[in-house]
Amino acid sequence: MYRTPEGKDIFVVDGHTHFWDGSPENQKNIHGKQFIECFYAYHTGLSPKDQLWEKSKFEKYSADDLYRDLFIDGPDDVAIVQSTYLKDFYKNGFNTIERNAEVAKRYPERFIVNGAFDPRDGEKALEYIHFLKETYNVKGVKMYTAEWNGASKGWKLTDPDAYKCFELCDKLGIRNIHVHKGPTILPLSKDAFDVHDVDHAATDFQGLNWIIEHCGLPRLDDFCWIATQETNVYGGLAVALPFIHARPRYFGEVIAELLFWLGPEKILFGSDYAIWTPRWLVEKFWAYQIPGDIAAERGVQLTDEIKEKILGLNAARLYNIDIEAKKKALANSPFSIAAE
Repeated sequence: MYRTPEGKDIFVVDGHTHFWDGSPENQKNIHGKQFIECFYAYHTGLSPKDQLWEKSKFEKYSADDLYRDLFIDGPDDVAIVQSTYLKDFYKNGFNTIERNAEVAKRYPERFIVNGAFDPRDGEKALEYIHFLKETYNVKGVKMYTAEWNGASKGWKLTDPDAYKCFELCDKLGIRNIHVHKGPTILPLSKDAFDVHDVDHAATDFQGLNWIIEHCGLPRLDDFCWIATQETNVYGGLAVALPFIHARPRYFGEVIAELLFWLGPEKILFGSDYAIWTPRWLVEKFWAYQIPGDIAAERGVQLTDEIKEKILGLNAARLYNIDIEAKKKALANSPFSIAAE
């Protein structure tokens, strides 16, 4: 729970977190090394100096680190852990649902674990979606359209095999489709994260919520034009939010555009842990005001009420979290690390 300087408690749902293993021991090839080093460059480039990690910890942190940073030292009440397999780059996968489920089992009130699948696997992808639902009862999945799979260097949400997968997700009640549509990560293709396929998929699958992580950056304009007409498209602030420290005026431009086009009910907080830790992000976000000229030109304001929606209420609605019931459950949640 985040307590504001004014003494108000804010319920925080961190919509974009990871529990990865990017260590040299897990790297399958040069691309595994490139990928985690690119992540680390985002970390060092956008974090406050006092929030920087040693590279060895960044490559592979523990479940205790995760819990402490999110819930003890951090303000999160609930964290959504997004799975990203990258098995072409990592021997045991980068951030698999099995690894994520291990920590969620220790702290079931704290974590929502999302799965992932690759439509290029054809019938096996459909079988795997059934497995995700039956084994983990997932409410959401993370789509990584630039992920490599053998000779393929990416796919589109509109591919026929992808549509078969989304039809099955809709049928099984896997409603929340988180899609990475943001900055590229070496060695992935920037073009494979293009946002235009969101327009078609969101139109054709009205029963699904399309949470576009990183709000399309650096394609913010294209994303906003799509999201304003598609009622089931949402913007995730992961990657965008750290600019609140490194380039606060730029962040003002981004959040003002999102408020103008999408409105305050369709924007979701995400720390992108462990690229960044949530405490400083939430503290700076609560204190932040859009520069006056930017706010006036767009006709928007970032009020405390809007900040509260972005930090938790919007994600709670999408994931059917009963906030009052969750608060009671968390009252008995450990404020220290549980023994293995």
